Amino acid sequence: MIKTQKGMTLIELMITLAILSVIILGLVVFFTSGVRSWITGQYQLEAQRNARQAMESMVREIRHGESIVVNSDDDTIIVSVPALGTEFAYNVTYDLSGTTISRGINPLISNVQSLILEYYESDGTPIASPVPVNNEVSKIHIELQVDVDKDNNPDITLNSDIDLRNYDL
Repeated sequence: MIKTQKGMTLIELMITLAILSVIILGLVVFFTSGVRSWITGQYQLEAQRNARQAMESMVREIRHGESIVVNSDDDTIIVSVPALGTEFAYNVTYDLSGTTISRGINPLISNVQSLILEYYESDGTPIASPVPVNNEVSKIHIELQVDVDKDNNPDITLNSDIDLRNYDL
């Protein structure tokens, strides 16, 4: 055996392997947290898109409503939409059951933390809730809060003011 040959000892190989293992473990943790953040962001984006679509649908039909009936006992809104052009008049019901808002029998959006409705007369005077049957609602303020990750903190909050177009028909 020649004594001039140089090589790595077992201890040097083990130290090198330990250092590489720590580096690889750090990279795996880094990429895993990045993937989790991306997935969470995608859920947030989808929930925000769904919340906006639900809010736009509600705002559009409520804005065209001829009359609004509110039942605050079970969080139900019934909107009577008059006939427009070739369309027939119809009633649509929005109902908050648990954490889901439904339009009729079809779920519109889930994970709803709160739906706040405020009603106003034509002069801007707030109307006490529940709305008396004989009172004229001309404006509605809606606040919709959605909790995607179910941590009891709203992740998405949308607000909209609706001036009823068919008020005083």
